[in-house]
Amino acid sequence: MAEVHVIEHPLIQHKLAMIRDRQTGPKEFRELMEELAMLLAYEVTREFPLEEMEIETPIGHARVRMVSGKKVAVIPILRAGLGMTAGILRLLPTAKVGHIGVYRDPEPLRPVAYYCKLPPDLPDREIILVDPMLATGGSAVAGIDFLKERGANVIKLMSLIAAPEGIARVRERHPDVEIYLAAVDERLDEHGYIIPGLGDAGDRLFGTR
Repeated sequence: MAEVHVIEHPLIQHKLAMIRDRQTGPKEFRELMEELAMLLAYEVTREFPLEEMEIETPIGHARVRMVSGKKVAVIPILRAGLGMTAGILRLLPTAKVGHIGVYRDPEPLRPVAYYCKLPPDLPDREIILVDPMLATGGSAVAGIDFLKERGANVIKLMSLIAAPEGIARVRERHPDVEIYLAAVDERLDEHGYIIPGLGDAGDRLFGTR
């Protein structure tokens, strides 16, 4: 079974504390989410293969190591996943970007898909699926289902905060998918929100209710 990585780097934990704070406004929230996504992306890409090559510096020749032709796609789950995309693209500017639209029906807490637009060469790419909150796991599982149905082979899920229930659901349905997180919180409440969490990530990101 694939691993669950909880990244406890001091900068990640510091920024996570700030983004949780109810006094943090939409502008700061967006900036923090982008920064957290970029920091998490360092860990998601840690195992990328390297190849040696020779370059010419201003002084002479040097043997260097560079990422070996890795093809990546960043797939945010709409709408909150959009807030993480720019941070990842700052590290991986050549990555292609797809979008999966899923909303949660508040009564059965079941995901409902309304949009899916993905790169045509999906099977050839390593996929980073991003959604800030891994709560019930329904949206993440639906997103992974869509990706696998369209030929994706290597998928990594990146979230800021998860509930144990969401982790368990993803691991049960997709045990091959590695999960990268900044924190695992206590539990879900009766409405499917993570406790203590940070509230509704989409609303805080875009200033809506």
